[in-house]
Amino acid sequence: MSDASYRDAIFSTPLDRVARFSFDERVVACFPDMIRRSVPGYGQILGMLGLIAARHLRHGARVYDLGCSLGAAGLALAGQLPPAAFRYTGVDLSPAMVARARETLAAECPDHAMEVIEGDIRRLDYRPAGMIVLNFTLQFLAPEDRDALMARLYQALEPGGVLVLSEKVVAEDEQENAWRVERYHDFKRANGYSDLEISQKRTALENVLVPDTVAAHHARLERAGFSRSHTWFQFLNFASLVAFKDAPGAPRDGEA
Repeated sequence: MSDASYRDAIFSTPLDRVARFSFDERVVACFPDMIRRSVPGYGQILGMLGLIAARHLRHGARVYDLGCSLGAAGLALAGQLPPAAFRYTGVDLSPAMVARARETLAAECPDHAMEVIEGDIRRLDYRPAGMIVLNFTLQFLAPEDRDALMARLYQALEPGGVLVLSEKVVAEDEQENAWRVERYHDFKRANGYSDLEISQKRTALENVLVPDTVAAHHARLERAGFSRSHTWFQFLNFASLVAFKDAPGAPRDGEA
C-alpha cells in the first residue's frame, strides 16, 4: 500500500479507563501494522482470494468485501485478476476507513472497477454477486444479527457463487482454547507488543469482538442455505471458511 501508515501504539501507555475498541482515525492510521502484528495468517488469507476467485468466480461478476477496512481484499484481487474479471464493492461502517480505502484503491487499481461505500452490511440492498468476502467482520456484529445476515448473503449470491468467511474463533474444549489464547499472546509478544498492550486491547475488545466456534460457523452457513462449507485455513484461534452456493446440476468439488 502506498499510503502512509504508522506503528500501532494505541495501547502502549497505561490508560485510566480503556474505552471500547472502535475503528476510528487512530486505528485507520496504524491499521496495516495492527493487522500484520495481530492476525496470524492474514497475508496468506488475502493471497488465496484471487486463487479462489479464479476457480469459482464467474467472469465479470461482482465481489462484495464486507467490513472492507482499507480495501486489502480488493487490492489482493486486483493484483491477481485482470480488470474485466470482477467488479469490487467494499462496504464499511467507519467513515475514516471508507475515505482511506477509496484513496488507496483509486491510486493502486485505476483500471479496475472498484467502489467503496459507507453502510451497515446488515441493511445493505445487495445486488447479485459471484463472491462475498467477510474478513474478520462477522465477529463484530451482535450474535443475534448473524444468522439473518448470512441468510441475506446466501440470497445475494449467484448460483455457483462462493463466500469466504475469516474469523477469530474459540475452541469448544476449554483447555484447548486456553492453550490457543496463550500461544496467540506469545505470537503478539514476538511481534513487539508488550503485556500492557495485550491486556489493554483485550479489555477494549471485550463484548465488542464476540467469537464463535468453527462448528457454530458451519452450522450457521448450513442454516442459511449453503449446501457445503470447508475450513480451509486455521492458525491458532484464527480460521477461514469457504462456503458454496451450488448451481443447479453442478458437480461438487472432486466429482467428475
